[in-house]
Amino acid sequence: MLREARHPYHHHDASVLRNGNLLLLAVEPVPPHLAARIQGGIPGSEAPDGRIWGDVVHEMTWDGEVLWRWASFEHLDIESTPLNRHFAREHWPMGNTVNELRDGSVMDGFRSASTAVVVDRVTSEVTWSLGPDVLSQQHYPHELESGTILVFDNGSYRDDTSVPYSRVIEVDRRTRQIVWSYEDNPPQNFYSPYMSSAQRLSNGNTFVAEGSFGRLFEVTPGGDVVWEYVVPQFGTFRTGAGMESSRGAQNAVFRVYRYGSDRLPWLT
Repeated sequence: MLREARHPYHHHDASVLRNGNLLLLAVEPVPPHLAARIQGGIPGSEAPDGRIWGDVVHEMTWDGEVLWRWASFEHLDIESTPLNRHFAREHWPMGNTVNELRDGSVMDGFRSASTAVVVDRVTSEVTWSLGPDVLSQQHYPHELESGTILVFDNGSYRDDTSVPYSRVIEVDRRTRQIVWSYEDNPPQNFYSPYMSSAQRLSNGNTFVAEGSFGRLFEVTPGGDVVWEYVVPQFGTFRTGAGMESSRGAQNAVFRVYRYGSDRLPWLT
């Protein structure tokens, strides 16, 4: 281990900023007067004490000093960011992704609200958002070199279909239109209800982690799968992750990256 930093309420994701500090997701109790305004979710599914935990983003030094704080319940439009009705109300809006864009802004992904946002680190204002009209319980929204946003769109609860299926989409930030996508045919053959990621490779292909089933594959812009690997190791979640889909032995992976030899000089 080279170094370590901890936060008592850290969850799901963290990344290293260009300045060397950490960007991480945490939670804080939502003040009751704001929690009362949160819509959606399963009725009566707040935390045991009636509390709702809200997502907070911290910029933190490796020594644990918090330099910047952004709270979802202070800056998101609460009424316009409801929980999907299938998710518990104990955690809003359920962040699973945080990373830095090239202009220094922060990208946040909120699974239970099917929403991704860009936050200005100077003003803390939300400058861009993509919601459930496009996304469905997504994971790992992040910026590509072209400025577009790549997202693994899990798709458990889409309003326009009775069949759950996943897809990978690339979105133009200016128009909010999908400029590239990958899904299987039939679509339900590619599906991960939770976890998962997609990474654009230097050769133009996309490296996909169908996380729930431990399937990793590389797909061309035209949709041809040219490499595939299925994780052979199975284990059980230590806590069960609180979901029926987390029961039993699994080969699930949260997120996967592929590195070229130029990123691994010690192997040459």
